[in-house]
Amino acid sequence: MTPDWPEMTLAFGRIGVLSFGGPAAQIALMHHELVEERGWLDEDTFLRGLGFCTLLPGPEAMQLATYAGWRLRGTAGGLLAGLLFVLPGALVMVALSALYLGYGRLPLVEAAFLGIKAAALAIVAGALWKLRAKALKGPLALAIATSAFVALFFFAVPFWIVLGSALVLGFAVPSGKAGSMPPPAQAGTLRTIVTWLAIWWLPLLTVLWLAPGSVPAQAGLFFSWLATVSFGGAYAVLAALAQTAVETNGWLRPDQMVDGLGLAETTPGPLILVTLFTGWLGGAQVSVGTAIATALVTLWATFTPCFLWIFAGAPHLERLTANPRLRGALDMVSAAVAGVIANLSVWFAVHILFTDVRNSSPPVPLPGSLDGRALMLALLAFVWLLVLKRGLPETLALAALAGAALFLFV
Repeated sequence: MTPDWPEMTLAFGRIGVLSFGGPAAQIALMHHELVEERGWLDEDTFLRGLGFCTLLPGPEAMQLATYAGWRLRGTAGGLLAGLLFVLPGALVMVALSALYLGYGRLPLVEAAFLGIKAAALAIVAGALWKLRAKALKGPLALAIATSAFVALFFFAVPFWIVLGSALVLGFAVPSGKAGSMPPPAQAGTLRTIVTWLAIWWLPLLTVLWLAPGSVPAQAGLFFSWLATVSFGGAYAVLAALAQTAVETNGWLRPDQMVDGLGLAETTPGPLILVTLFTGWLGGAQVSVGTAIATALVTLWATFTPCFLWIFAGAPHLERLTANPRLRGALDMVSAAVAGVIANLSVWFAVHILFTDVRNSSPPVPLPGSLDGRALMLALLAFVWLLVLKRGLPETLALAALAGAALFLFV
């Protein structure tokens, strides 16, 4: 079915505002809203789109929202969905960055966000339970998902090797019969690429021309580069981000980088919004105006390429999946993505429930570091959301209030 624009705006606005908890929770939320509740996408289309977006550089959840919007209402729908996914979190991140610079860490706000992060564990748990039956069709898919999880979590195998192996195996195991193949759209694809390259780079080249060597100009070049190499999500590029922002450009201190990551993990939207924090602090060394300009350039350079990848590649997805071998490859990637989501979920849970975790593969919580508050909040959210079947906005609000109350009164 094709929803009207008010319905689209309401649905994707809701997703953008409630998209806490990293990609695992965000993908679960989109599946619930778009497949289960509204029936706008069928299961195969959603999972195929998820596999496709995971192969692209950039935040897979934001690109999945853009892909879903494109499937429903074309380019305008993709723009609406992608922007609504990013902008609420971007506004929150800019506000928190300004507050952080003015007042430092805010314990009460952090306590409320701890409740939201704990609630995200319940969202992820419910999502994984549903995903097991929908993405893992057969023993081979289950073996692929399990192998992906073990490789990522226990052995820190690079993300591209995991997905590349799933692709190769999928080519060797065709899925179904050959379907009717839509005609190629090469002229349209070339036009799309040229258009979005111009949209992406003309504003940045203007900044480079008007203010060469400035913080906004540096941000435009660096975050555009980061957007093209960020395969595997935000965690895969954090080292490059930290090295450039802290060591090379001196925009912020190492402890501030850690605080920025914590803020990004607790706000709605993709984790890569931590780039806004680094851009704001770098620009604020010059002036408030430069901080605003750098944040805007950072936002543009980080997320505009995502629209290019989706609008240029998505029209070919149906054509590619008409081929049994290519369809098998994407099916195996979808199975591997289940393992990727499980890895992100366990990593997320360990770092929320424990205050001191050894940075290793797998991450090992140190004895005595269990955070009793986080455990209580996670159990509260689990009962409220999954046992009592209450709504997601209500669960997030309750968890935030409970986190603040624990800070004030316990």
